Amino acid sequence: MARNLTSTEPLAATTPGIDVRRLRYFLAVAEELHFGRAAERLHIAQPALSRQIANLEAGIGALLFDRTRSAIEMTAAGDALLPRARDILARVADAARVAKRASEGTVGVIQVGFVSSATYSILPGVFNRYRAAHPDVKLVLHALNTAELRIALINRSIDVAFARPGIGDPEIVSEVVQREPLAVALPEEDMLAQQNHIALSDLSQRPFVIYPRHPRPSFADHILELCRREGFTPTIAQETLEIQTALSLVSVGAGVSIVPESASEAQLTGVAYRPFLGDAPQTQLSLAYRRDNRSPVVAGFCALVRDRRAR
Repeated sequence: MARNLTSTEPLAATTPGIDVRRLRYFLAVAEELHFGRAAERLHIAQPALSRQIANLEAGIGALLFDRTRSAIEMTAAGDALLPRARDILARVADAARVAKRASEGTVGVIQVGFVSSATYSILPGVFNRYRAAHPDVKLVLHALNTAELRIALINRSIDVAFARPGIGDPEIVSEVVQREPLAVALPEEDMLAQQNHIALSDLSQRPFVIYPRHPRPSFADHILELCRREGFTPTIAQETLEIQTALSLVSVGAGVSIVPESASEAQLTGVAYRPFLGDAPQTQLSLAYRRDNRSPVVAGFCALVRDRRAR
């Protein structure tokens, strides 16, 4: 008795005698309506093709072709199977394509964490290039501080991170992708804003707007160490997690802030940016990822970032 071919069950997976190869053979015969031409198209012997079709029919429990006439014809069972066979074969081919693309890192999801200051430097260009090159990879972004980025990488809640200055952990690889000078952001009415360049020691009597020192590591550690080398410990007027908030506080006269030079792209009313005298202190932005991460998507993303760094 013939099986009900309108069932939504995955036919090739549940019916004995049916597999992808036999469905391909069936499709060739159905399209050629001639065993000889179908065998030639499939590059197999005609008797072998006939046996495979007979095995397929036995597995289904119904004849697929009427062989009683001079020219073979499709039976009702064959007509019902044909569109489903085409659909199954198309889905198998699509599954193979998706699997291959996943192995090449051109499809999937990547979770990217970053410190907010990175949005003034390389991040917009990196993200735009990556989206253009990999339109089928979903880019999910998370703004975090460096300490949070480290935890998120260890917990595998993000795949890669842009941290400043970097992440020190035996489980994490940290690669410097950008070095840039630091600059001082200060209120426009500050007398120091009249100078073209400023010595770091000139800021010893100014209140600082700084990023939190805890949790660590933090960008604030780097700033405080630079000040100590110049012989002073800055007075901290405000702490804030976001560089945009720090610049807003500077604009209303809350203090000065040491920022990456690229932050001067944020042209806020009331804020002046000045470079440092002499050999300006620098900051670095690092790309970080887990040492044991073998994802092709992550590998492709990191390769794009390195390519951008090499230019």
